[in-house]
Amino acid sequence: MNTNKIKKYVFNICQAAHDASKQARRLSNSQRNKIISTIISQLSDQKKLIVKNNSIDIGHARKNKMSDALIDRLLINDKRISSMIDGLKKIKSISDTLFQKINKSVQPSGISVEQMRVPIGVIGMIYESRPNVTIDAAGLSIKSCNSIILRGGSEAINSNLVLSQIIKDSLRKCRMPENIVQLINTTDRNAVSELLKMDRYVDVIIPRGGKSLIKKISSESKIPVIKHLDGNCHVYIDKEADFKVAMNCTLNSKTHRYGVCNAAESLIIHKGFSKEYIHRILTSLHDCDVEIRGCKKTKAIFKKAHLAKESDWYEEYLKPIIAVKIVNNIEEAINHIEKYGSKHTDSIISKSKIAQSRFLREVDSSSVMINTSTRFADGFEYGLGAEIGISTDKIHARGPVGLEGLTNLKYVVCSKGVIRN
Repeated sequence: MNTNKIKKYVFNICQAAHDASKQARRLSNSQRNKIISTIISQLSDQKKLIVKNNSIDIGHARKNKMSDALIDRLLINDKRISSMIDGLKKIKSISDTLFQKINKSVQPSGISVEQMRVPIGVIGMIYESRPNVTIDAAGLSIKSCNSIILRGGSEAINSNLVLSQIIKDSLRKCRMPENIVQLINTTDRNAVSELLKMDRYVDVIIPRGGKSLIKKISSESKIPVIKHLDGNCHVYIDKEADFKVAMNCTLNSKTHRYGVCNAAESLIIHKGFSKEYIHRILTSLHDCDVEIRGCKKTKAIFKKAHLAKESDWYEEYLKPIIAVKIVNNIEEAINHIEKYGSKHTDSIISKSKIAQSRFLREVDSSSVMINTSTRFADGFEYGLGAEIGISTDKIHARGPVGLEGLTNLKYVVCSKGVIRN
């Protein structure tokens, strides 16, 4: 498409989404659940077609020498289709709180003040790789009475086209407004730039991808952005940690899947924790083909470690590499996370209630965990059904953004003709 055609194309999509958002507000919970049920049926019926289209994207990815971690994010198989379906079933089962009034109070003036949960309106979702986001984002938007504009990465175009067609067909079968969910079907990057200018029609932009994508969107957008930055997640093993818990949580956090934002990229260990246990944990990581990049104290305990550079402490590797730092106390661990972390997810392994309490209070991340694998930082695992992203912002939505994160509150004020004196 030339520039003028792209401008017109994106404008028409945004205008249609704005109109559809008004229609979406009128849908009952049963109507919304019917759409989601139809999508579930279509996903189940169209498994072979979905996998076939995804295999085209995987073939292009391998030809373009994409990393194994990125190919893993791109992959759709029967198991991942089942996971999409499970996510939609959970979204469907969530109690509907839209348009209900809460927090009622009567003021001395005689006015009654309440709050009502309402949809945001029009969501622009810009994401890379992960075609499952197409289904998760659509399901959450439908359930929350929003309309959504999806723009996936060029590497997943064939997967996203077939998934968006399933959604369109489901909306049509249910005789619902088809423009509640739309996919920008051009891979031209100018389409993103045009979308970011549409503040008259789009209420919020949610980007999901690498640092360069988030930086571009944050700097260019005229529309408020809910940012999902990189996941430099930490596991901190305290001096009073249980060895088995430390071993299991560390290995699961790092090796369960490498190319995900909630994988541990840094391991911090209190110097008072047993050197033998430290060596056993690092050996287990090494046996899983994880490269250890550690500080001098780490290297003194585990000779196979490579000496870490300053840049390693900031890194989101998304591959079998982990940075390891041995610290003098919990304060040093918290300061390390504050300096190098991405405010995504950090976990403390400790039996000490005092250490746990301090970690929870002072670590400023969207998810803070106790004796738990960082891999649980996920909307599905939190009971949100699915997530549209994990926000590392501090305003409106933070952590996994599920159904409630796609809504807002407005004040409802009533009286019997009271006027202000």
